[in-house]
Amino acid sequence: MADTEFVIEPGRQDLVMIRMFDAPPDVVFRAITDPELIPRWWGPHVLTTRVDRMEVRPGGRWRYVNVDAHGREWAFSGVYHAVVPPERYVRTWEFEGAPEEVALETVTLTEVDGRTRYVAQSVHPSVEARDAIVRADGPRGGRESMDRLAVLLGTVADM
Repeated sequence: MADTEFVIEPGRQDLVMIRMFDAPPDVVFRAITDPELIPRWWGPHVLTTRVDRMEVRPGGRWRYVNVDAHGREWAFSGVYHAVVPPERYVRTWEFEGAPEEVALETVTLTEVDGRTRYVAQSVHPSVEARDAIVRADGPRGGRESMDRLAVLLGTVADM
């Protein structure tokens, strides 16, 4: 599986994103939890990402800001609930423009023949909230992020 796969089932509150990476889980885990590396892959390719806060530990807070070429900003934030390196983390995820729409995201990394199967499941407060993310082209942003992460992992083999 070279591309990012999405599972978006009618009537369900969750969205699942799956991707295989040509790197072991510990390297992928570092790339997705290192505040210095996040701006190199997180978000759509037309935006830059700034990490305002990233405390990867249970109870730790995170906040990323996407910025467009005109300086407009879109912030995302949440709290880590579980961190089990290099296998998984669980955190809340919210777009600060819709603070009532907090999702619970679980990212799981599984080794498969020296590669990593990345699965991110986001459970939204309602089917309507999940569908709003889909309509806002969230899967495109997720796909672009995963493509950028694959490139990063390919260039930094000994992270």
